[in-house]
Amino acid sequence: MTTIPSAHSRRAGAVAWLWRRLAGWPLARLWRLARLAGALVYRLSRREREVTRRNLAAVYPELDAKSRRALTRRSLHHSAATMLELGHAWMAPPERVAAGIVAVRGRDKLDSARQEGRGVIVLAPHFGNWEVLNFWLSSHFPFTAMYEPPKMAALDPVIRHGRERQGAALVPTNARGVAALLKALKRHEAIGILPDQEPGWGSGVFAPFFHRDAYTATLLSKLVARTRARVVTGVALRVPGQGFEIHFLDADQRVYSAEEVTSATGVNASVEAAIALDPAQYQWEYKRYRKVVQEQQGRPDYRDFRLY
Repeated sequence: MTTIPSAHSRRAGAVAWLWRRLAGWPLARLWRLARLAGALVYRLSRREREVTRRNLAAVYPELDAKSRRALTRRSLHHSAATMLELGHAWMAPPERVAAGIVAVRGRDKLDSARQEGRGVIVLAPHFGNWEVLNFWLSSHFPFTAMYEPPKMAALDPVIRHGRERQGAALVPTNARGVAALLKALKRHEAIGILPDQEPGWGSGVFAPFFHRDAYTATLLSKLVARTRARVVTGVALRVPGQGFEIHFLDADQRVYSAEEVTSATGVNASVEAAIALDPAQYQWEYKRYRKVVQEQQGRPDYRDFRLY
């Protein structure tokens, strides 16, 4: 009996096929294609365009309308490039991916921490191409990161293989995964944390992100409290048409605070410092301010913010 693939399976197969084809393209050609794809997203995807525009209006109120439109276009261009480069990061020969990393800045922060017998927590925001950052980290250090399977389940083996192929250990986004992160840090290894993804209710606190409260995970403060880990911010900055520069930046000192709001404020300040390298390379189409606090009769009322 012949099994007919579901619509989800066919869609996943088409996406994986596209990644495999694009994995053979040079980065300069992918960047040119991203220019076209980004322009189409700007023109045809109201959701992506409007969320990006509103986020930029919130964090850069000093920009005039013309500058904001230009930054929105550049941001969507970079976001399109990231999606098109996934095949490169996950499927291209490792030596070719490594050759596309044209510089590594701040590696000494990781090396010195491990020499001191300390683990390293890498804050990896959605900036540049974070899959290239994963590739580099797992190629040079024992590296553990949390992983949540994609909504399109048929893509799970493709994504998992791409992220694990250089030796990264992927752990679930639950208590078992947190325990694995702690064990890795106690072995003086490196782990990755997504600092700019909204957690579920009860797993975060409100802390300022570009002077506006954003619901921010408290996992980092829990990990720091139980280890002597050093915290750095890591990004793969795109050098359009040429490759990527890996940057490791010292985290804001407030991340080491035992007080959760203070620590979360330090996390967000660390992300802001990375964004300053090139604001267009941050994924502004993510609804970072989705959750808000309303004061009603002196008591906070937490809710989802869905105006855009």
